[in-house]
Amino acid sequence: MTATQKGKLIKILATGFGAGLSPVAPGTAGTLVGVLVCLISYPLPWILRLAFVLAIAAASIYVSHQAEAIYGKKDDQRIVIDEIAGFQVAMLPVAVTGLHLLFAFVLFRMFDIWKPFPVNRLQNLKGGWGVVADDLGAGAYAGLILLLLTLTGVL
Repeated sequence: MTATQKGKLIKILATGFGAGLSPVAPGTAGTLVGVLVCLISYPLPWILRLAFVLAIAAASIYVSHQAEAIYGKKDDQRIVIDEIAGFQVAMLPVAVTGLHLLFAFVLFRMFDIWKPFPVNRLQNLKGGWGVVADDLGAGAYAGLILLLLTLTGVL
């Protein structure tokens, strides 16, 4: 693969197949791609969903790091692969249902924008880690709330 081809592939993945190029709310658009990615993993047993999420998280760190170099900016808003990975974390503790997808979407976006402690500190990490870690943290918060809502019978 040539450097030009690699750069194009990095941009496609980093922008969530173009969702990050949205002129309005690119993070939300990236999260919507995350919903679609989650639906792909729907038929997998939980342990394979876990492996899928870990693979997406690892790929997101690498791709985000490369994309920052391409765009010349830390955590450029066009990079939404981190939202895709974070949403997978939010859905990991629960079954993939329409209601769970909806609640996970709202909770994940809320925590991703708010960035409560200590998630807010994760952005200070270097390279792709700083781009992705806060979204994985936001996903963990959303997933925990979603799990509690499910276990208590609210959902």
